[in-house]
Amino acid sequence: MERVAVVGLGNIAARHRQNLKQLFPNAQLYAMSASGRIPHEAVNDADHLVASIDVLIEQRVQLVIVASPAPFHALHSIPLIKVGIPVLIEKPVTATLDEVKMLLDMVSQYQTPVSIGYCLRYLSSALEMKNLLSAGKVGHLYHAHVEIGQYLPDWRPSKDYRDSVSAKINLGGGALLELSHEFDYTQWLLGELTLEHAILRRTEELGLEVEDSVDMLLRTSKNAIVHMHLDFLQRKAHRQCRFVGSQGALEWDLIGNEIRFVSAQGTQVLYSEPAWDKNQMYTAMLVDFVALIHQQPNQCVSLAEAAQSVELINQIKQRFPVTSVSDDLEG
Repeated sequence: MERVAVVGLGNIAARHRQNLKQLFPNAQLYAMSASGRIPHEAVNDADHLVASIDVLIEQRVQLVIVASPAPFHALHSIPLIKVGIPVLIEKPVTATLDEVKMLLDMVSQYQTPVSIGYCLRYLSSALEMKNLLSAGKVGHLYHAHVEIGQYLPDWRPSKDYRDSVSAKINLGGGALLELSHEFDYTQWLLGELTLEHAILRRTEELGLEVEDSVDMLLRTSKNAIVHMHLDFLQRKAHRQCRFVGSQGALEWDLIGNEIRFVSAQGTQVLYSEPAWDKNQMYTAMLVDFVALIHQQPNQCVSLAEAAQSVELINQIKQRFPVTSVSDDLEG
């Protein structure tokens, strides 16, 4: 790789620029803001600042990471796809079903390599969970509980959370889109999910215009039940899953990077690497994307897979409107 680019100037874009520089130290790295403005402040790990996608095309960049807010993903990606420039799109792939369909049409027409940045699939314990569930460790799966909670004001301490992408409906904010990793890895582990019921809530505490708490009841193709909970409210970050079957239960702590097996014989730690450097998820994802570009074996998240999560989120939003917690209490 001699010329690479990152669109977006947020935290995840900064991580991608740093990792690209480490992987390809001799490459020229082009950075572009989501709006196209040229920033006055310094941009780390960038050799060139550009104002448009057209400039990236003129420079014949060989790889672009689109890390702008979700509503801009299609706008930024489609011109690149049309000219055959490989694109890694940050999650969620888009904010709307119509835009993901546009992207699917473009990729089908131009056959440009495209992958979606669901990096949690590259977490070392995630790969182990995939193996354990595929091998039938829990026997017949009865039900699963998937939960993520993290206090939104703590995500970006240097910035008012109310001004963040996560808080703005027009930038693809809300727990459903911002925490869509859970939809992706659950369907990767268990297969396509069918929505049964959902409750979307907005608390007075954060004062957001988007949902800050979501509870869902879903079903797998084999009729296992999946309870999923997402929120912006938990003061201590929590990201855990439990898969219960006829032979026992697998408990997965994503933050602690640990897996336990619970059975009639007791609890056994099957995997534990709490000190594992989680930046390896992002670098492994980039290496895998380069393998996709070169038509080598890879485990990249396809656009079609990511579209399943957008479709599910779209169903939830259409069928179940957001309610205010204060309204519930008054009722």
